[in-house]
Amino acid sequence: MEERSLIDDCIKGESRAQKQLYEKYAPAMMGICLRYVHERETARDLMHDGFVALFTKIHTYSGNGSFPAWVKKIFVNTTLEYLRKNDILRFSTDIDDAYFFENEDFTVFEQMSANELLECICKLPDCSRTVFNMYAIEGYSHAEIAQTLNIQESTSRSQYVRARQSLQKMITKQIQFLIQ
Repeated sequence: MEERSLIDDCIKGESRAQKQLYEKYAPAMMGICLRYVHERETARDLMHDGFVALFTKIHTYSGNGSFPAWVKKIFVNTTLEYLRKNDILRFSTDIDDAYFFENEDFTVFEQMSANELLECICKLPDCSRTVFNMYAIEGYSHAEIAQTLNIQESTSRSQYVRARQSLQKMITKQIQFLIQ
């Protein structure tokens, strides 16, 4: 079924079209939820909440821009709302307290699969993982992250730096383990 026709049928509330849209996007949207919330059951609940929001708001899709990008934004916003409600950044610190690596070697990232990297991202603390996902994967600026999460821009930057440092340590350990 053509995408526009599928969208139109979903707007009409046709369950067959909703099921088809769900089946088409569920795996990718579950991946987005898992990037932000590492507990599988919570991520599954958020995915379902995202689909409820999608079907509730689908009539607002104007047809301008990519539909998959519009869908993705709904799921990112659903997970961010959950994280805001659960105050995931209450233990975050300012950038002045962050430690920086002078010469980071990112060649270790090139030796990993996407799934291995995702597993490492899921091990990050909630606040660092959220900022990392928003900045490195979703493409938000630190100013946008600060506004969205109601934090200081410097806090966003420090959490991103901490996430990168933690990922580098995890990946280096993983690669060293594989080499031995």
